[in-house]
Amino acid sequence: MAATELFHTDDRHDDAYEIVIGMEVHAQLRTKSKLFCGCSTDSWDAPPNSHTCPVCLAMPGTLPVINREAVAQTIRAGLALNCTIATEAVFARKNYTYPDLPKGYQISQYELPLCRNGWLEIDTPTGPRRIRITRAHLEEDTGKLVHDGQVSLVDLNRAGVPLLEIVSEPDLRSVEEVNEYLSRLRQVLMYIGVNSGDLEKGHMRMEANVSLRPHGSESLGTKVEIKNLNSFRAVRNALEYEIERQRRILATGGQVEQVTLGWLETAGRTYVQRSKESAHDYRYFPEPDLPPLVIEPAWVDELRRTLPELPLARRDRFQRDYGLSRYDAEVLVADRNVADFFEQVAATTMAEVKTTANWVMGELFRLMNQTGKTLAEVPVTPAAFAGLLDLVARGVINANTGKRVFETMFRTGETAEAIVAREGLAQVSDVEVLAQAVQRVLAAHPQEVERYRQGKTQLLSWFIGQVMRETRGKANPDIVRRMLEERLK
Repeated sequence: MAATELFHTDDRHDDAYEIVIGMEVHAQLRTKSKLFCGCSTDSWDAPPNSHTCPVCLAMPGTLPVINREAVAQTIRAGLALNCTIATEAVFARKNYTYPDLPKGYQISQYELPLCRNGWLEIDTPTGPRRIRITRAHLEEDTGKLVHDGQVSLVDLNRAGVPLLEIVSEPDLRSVEEVNEYLSRLRQVLMYIGVNSGDLEKGHMRMEANVSLRPHGSESLGTKVEIKNLNSFRAVRNALEYEIERQRRILATGGQVEQVTLGWLETAGRTYVQRSKESAHDYRYFPEPDLPPLVIEPAWVDELRRTLPELPLARRDRFQRDYGLSRYDAEVLVADRNVADFFEQVAATTMAEVKTTANWVMGELFRLMNQTGKTLAEVPVTPAAFAGLLDLVARGVINANTGKRVFETMFRTGETAEAIVAREGLAQVSDVEVLAQAVQRVLAAHPQEVERYRQGKTQLLSWFIGQVMRETRGKANPDIVRRMLEERLK
């Protein structure tokens, strides 16, 4: 779920300075092969350097060949982020030396990115607000270093994997807004299928540019960049620490230095990695081995038609068409697969929409959380789920029995009808049978009957529970309630 509920007031931020934050997000695209060669991108559990070839190892004489699907996914992301899509984009060499960069430069985009001038809407305590997207461009990932004591080893399995870099304008004004922005961005990228959203595997990595300025000032303060944040928690902690560090410096008349920082999670503090680079430090120049990308408008239109309904639009439709609360709609659309599942069930069951939503958010989510299963791993189809809700709606089984049946469905994949028939769980609605059960319960508890008649009417629920126990949970609770009310008078 997006972070619409995470806003809170932090007294430390209520002072003379305004917080100014811009985010850079690197999202790994969901292609089968790397950006410029045919090596597999699925290397999370693979032995080091086993998903490499002469191209991504930067052997002399090798040439890159662009991955068309990576370009398509970048354009789809740009469209979802309301960007203008370039008719021509150029790759550039970003030159710097690092052990996990085999070529000594990174193929990226600089002057002519694929996507620019977009925006992403976020929720804030004062209402929705658009965060401007400066650019979204395509580049290759680096490898990674594995540190072992005094030795650092290089694993190039990740080198050459396609990355989408999304750069925002410095429009964010609090740590809470950053969390909401990142949550929304991750949600959109997962909805359109271009990113897995798996932070643990590094499929989405963040960098924050943060500065402070006096309230009312139009000039930006001196910013620092915090690199390689791989979780929302790390982003939050690093920003809170850095904001407070800069505030102390400014409050004592000091000057914030423009540097690149790292984040030490174990120590809970930032540290200086190097002085801040500017664009000219990377000596960008056009990649001579790749011609300019010419993007046909017809292809962009075709990709636009492949976009699904995006989360915020779907949330609004769930409220409008289904009459759901904003909270329920937000929970249901947080994951596209869950939203699809809910809509398929709602379209086929006779149960009320609110009841359907409650079962999805209640019983389905409960068992998914208990087992750690994703919806794709749950053996219950939308049709089978609708069948269960229909049995409850028709009174064939009651809600409590329905929950027990669903647990079996969740475990075995059987239909509710088959389970009810095999275990004899059909609800008892026969008036004579229920009357006998009610009479036995009342006869067995004369003191409670007398207390009820003296005004302890809350005992009615207890009597219903006793009848349900008498009938092994199969009694129709509505009929039982009416019978008890009549006889207890």
